This record gives sequence, C-alpha cells and structure tokens, in this order.
Amino acid sequence: MEQRAVNSSALVQEFVVANRLGIHARVAAQIARVACRFESEVLMTKCGITVNGKSILDLMTLICPYGSKVHVSAKGSDAAEALNELAALFQTKFGEP
Repeated sequence: MEQRAVNSSALVQEFVVANRLGIHARVAAQIARVACRFESEVLMTKCGITVNGKSILDLMTLICPYGSKVHVSAKGSDAAEALNELAALFQTKFGEP
C-alpha cells in the first residue's frame, strides 16, 4: 500500500476491506476515532463518492462490504501519521476475522 500525493499537501492510499463484515458501525467508529486524533482533514472515497473520515455516519453511507477498495486521503501537517495509523487498522482487519 503505497502513499501518493494528490496535490502538494494531500496524501492518498488505497485500502481493501478485508474483514468479513465490511465497514459496519463498529468499524466506522474505529476509523473515525483514529481520524479524529489528527488535525489533518481525512476523506474516504469509494466509487466516486467522498465522505468525511471523521464521521461515523458518513463512513457508513459508503456501503463497503468485504473486498471493497477505498481510497483514504489526508491533508495537513500530520497526514502521513494519520494514514499510517489508518493503514494499521485495515491491515489488522479492525480486529475481526
């Protein structure tokens, strides 16, 4: 999972939802909790729809079942750290099978 810059200050990384239940309420809460710890703007995009990565409800509107590909972008002074922590969530399947 390689980070790439969209413009001079935004980083984007693609993730695959690998947990069986996809992004449901508890997982959305985990993502939002991590994103809220950073000053950077965090956005998640799937199929051309972009939502606020700090909002549980917004994240759930993306409807991301198992195997979905999503792009997470972070823009701000701590963008790289935000993406690294979010990457860890996706890599560990949010603590689910």
